[in-house]
Amino acid sequence: MQTKIILEFQHFHGCPNGPKLLKNVKKAIEGMTDVEFVETIVDTDEKAKKYRFRGSPTLLINGNDLEGLEAPENPSLTCRFYPKGLPNPEYIRLKITEAKKIE
Repeated sequence: MQTKIILEFQHFHGCPNGPKLLKNVKKAIEGMTDVEFVETIVDTDEKAKKYRFRGSPTLLINGNDLEGLEAPENPSLTCRFYPKGLPNPEYIRLKITEAKKIE
């Protein structure tokens, strides 16, 4: 029995990298029927704490950060920096496939 993969895209409006990563995520999941996509707007400090926000934009696969970044002790509304650049669709799809094998 195959478990559904839950992708949670966390961001706030006005984040310059949000639309770019969202586009990459949507391209990565094209044709994947076993993936549930959830968009979470994190626009207050309270929500940042609630969601243990790692910065905008963040992609979680079954609750785990795409790049393995741990949740901060003091989450806040910040932009997220990706040292190697924004994850591309191929990388995102690979991480989803890896998550399927773990489930």
